[in-house]
Amino acid sequence: MRFSPAVAIDGDDGLFLDITGTDHLWGGEAAMLVDLVARLARWGVPARAAIADTAGAAWALARFGDDLAIAPPGGQRAAIEALPVAALRLEEAAEAQLPRLGLRRIGQLLALPRAQLAKRFGLSTTLRLDQALGQAAEALTFRRPASPWFDRLAFFEPISAPEDLARVAGDALALICRRLEAEGRGAKRFEVVFHRLDGQAFPVRAGLARVGRDARRLTRLVVPKLDKVDPGFGIEVVTVHAAAVEPMAAAQERLDADPDATLDETLAPLVDRLVNRLGEHRVWRADPHPSHVPERSVVRAGPLDPVATARWDPDRPRPVRLFRRPEAITALAKVPDDPPVQFTWRGRAHRVRRAEGPERIGQEWWRAGVGEGETGPGKVRDYYRVEDEAGGRFWIYRQGLFGSDEAPKWWIHGLFG
Repeated sequence: MRFSPAVAIDGDDGLFLDITGTDHLWGGEAAMLVDLVARLARWGVPARAAIADTAGAAWALARFGDDLAIAPPGGQRAAIEALPVAALRLEEAAEAQLPRLGLRRIGQLLALPRAQLAKRFGLSTTLRLDQALGQAAEALTFRRPASPWFDRLAFFEPISAPEDLARVAGDALALICRRLEAEGRGAKRFEVVFHRLDGQAFPVRAGLARVGRDARRLTRLVVPKLDKVDPGFGIEVVTVHAAAVEPMAAAQERLDADPDATLDETLAPLVDRLVNRLGEHRVWRADPHPSHVPERSVVRAGPLDPVATARWDPDRPRPVRLFRRPEAITALAKVPDDPPVQFTWRGRAHRVRRAEGPERIGQEWWRAGVGEGETGPGKVRDYYRVEDEAGGRFWIYRQGLFGSDEAPKWWIHGLFG
């Protein structure tokens, strides 16, 4: 990942790196290749490497060509012609049969008529030739998606002082934010990775509630987390990644700004600090969702996401605290269809002083496989807002109808205060 964000595994002993647009960070392809192999050697991993326009040509040169071979752009044909046919990653039968017929070099295969070659040795042989020459596509499975939102800082001398780590974190974030601004984009997720001399990496992440590209704000979020970075004998490279990249228009500071937008901008730094301190999934906002079933009428949204178009009905009040799952209670009513006069919840009896209702919520006929206490085929709820003698207000319901095959049951779904 130090050399490319797009890395694919090749068997048990190889890697494919898509270095498109990254070699300039090392001063060119040759310097990048030397650095990669030398670093692996220091880690006790002997390696051969090559660069070409296609994965097939690079594979052939790395395993059968000269050490640190680089095929010029568009020059893969000349680069692999002298290599043995085994460099084409052929099937075992074809690889064993070709030398017996005197076809030992790739150049000899290229000189043969394609139709005869395919008929005699299979379409996979011609496909491998085409992939090596760039005439057929080859799909690689990368360990993580390739991202263009990547930048890198390398140092002549390793750094380790805390103030230096904070400074270079700000410099790296400024690099990626300038790129985002130049292309009219912002991001929600940023990652600054400190690469130590021994190859160990220490990622530090920062998230935003809204897409942004303010390097100073991001630096203030990253710096408190730098105590987790152990510089050891020194940090030699810092990389920065941006994720969740979206278009972002330039914003005018004032004249006179929309009050809602101004409020969001005021809250954004606070929300960002809370998200980075508590965790992304612990800071959220409850938004309406178009469903008349209470537990499905609320969804979690980002604190500063655009306001949902759905609205709650003000004529149907809902409790401040809605339970994740309704809880079973026992209740007594004067007549079957009346609200309860008494109910027991969690081992405590409550005498009802006032009650409002019922509000009937029918089944969602398009849903199936629902569980106990949920609406579904054959499920009907009659909700009541009740107040006990101590002043507590509850939202309870009776599920099922009297006279049906299944006896009605009582549940508590939320608290109003």
